[in-house]
Amino acid sequence: MPDVLLLALLVAAVAIGWWLGRRERQGTGKTSQPPALARDYFVGLNYLLNDQQDRAIETFIGALEVNSDTIETHLALGNLFRTRGEADRALKIHQNLLARPTLTAGQSDRVQLELSRDFLALGLLDRAERLLQGLVRDSQDDELRDAARRLLVDLLEREGEWQAALDIALPRLVRQHDDIRRAAAHWLCELAEQERHSASPVLARRHLRQALTTDPQCVRANLLLAAMEHDTEQYKASIRLLRRIPDQDPAFTPTILEPLARAYRLLDDEQGLIRCLQELLEQAPCTSVIIRLAETLRHHHGDDQEALALVTEQLDHAPSLGAMHYLLTLYRHNDSGEEDERLALLQRHTQTLVQAMPRHRCRRCGFSGERLHWQCPRCRNWGTTKPITGIESQ
Repeated sequence: MPDVLLLALLVAAVAIGWWLGRRERQGTGKTSQPPALARDYFVGLNYLLNDQQDRAIETFIGALEVNSDTIETHLALGNLFRTRGEADRALKIHQNLLARPTLTAGQSDRVQLELSRDFLALGLLDRAERLLQGLVRDSQDDELRDAARRLLVDLLEREGEWQAALDIALPRLVRQHDDIRRAAAHWLCELAEQERHSASPVLARRHLRQALTTDPQCVRANLLLAAMEHDTEQYKASIRLLRRIPDQDPAFTPTILEPLARAYRLLDDEQGLIRCLQELLEQAPCTSVIIRLAETLRHHHGDDQEALALVTEQLDHAPSLGAMHYLLTLYRHNDSGEEDERLALLQRHTQTLVQAMPRHRCRRCGFSGERLHWQCPRCRNWGTTKPITGIESQ
């Protein structure tokens, strides 16, 4: 499809140039055609008819003179080349445009912006960064300057320059764009992670509080604050922070279960953990909470009956493969004889299915996997990967 669009654009642009040239000459009393343009136009058409698209494109580009009337066409051609994965050809077009002394300041800025996109596509990050910094600093066009800021932020993010990305994004882009606001909160979390591991807890906490101010729904910030309280044996404070997370986003409830259980265990408060899990089950009835509560009840009461009743009841309301597998485990633990062999076969099958299922999925692009990625590896959005719940959940 891009090839068809590119060729249609080229043919139209060259044809219009040829027609305008003829019209101009007719207006001055000259009837001769511009011979080079006419020749190149028909040569390009001949290549096109012979299914030689690359040669047709080169011919049409050569025939399309750069001037104030055709600069938009050249910019569109460069963009089409880049979207086709031919950033090197787009780069040549944009460099050729930038070398023209007749460009206005606004046109020059636009060409530099497209040139920076070419450099990014080719992995020439240093060159892209220099161009973008110049545009952010010098451009008189607010819209273009914001576009340059967004590209520069994306570049700095790729390089892990979290503070530099924040310096560019704050406060304008963060106020204007929800995706950058979410990303900025995660950049602050990245800084906090670094400071936590370099024994700078005061700075880490400051950045995490700033992350929550930037994006109150930033689950990661509360998870990190809870982990830091746990590190200093402030287990009750850690629990309080973890309990805030389902209010931020119920989808992350499975993520807090292990640190919650660990904190309650260190406080020697199993009854407190049971109450907490029961409240979470009412708030977010997902498989992982059901299983965690059932296991805690088994351990607390020393038998399987309450756990069996809980899982059976919850499966009636919200069926899931993970809960079914756990229920089979409980049945096997209580049954013996001929039925045990059949249950063992069923359990092996459900275990295979459960182990093959991913635990997390990006809500934006669908990328799934075992690990929780705060930035999706495929679409690069922050905070869109969450635990899988429902019938597919473990």
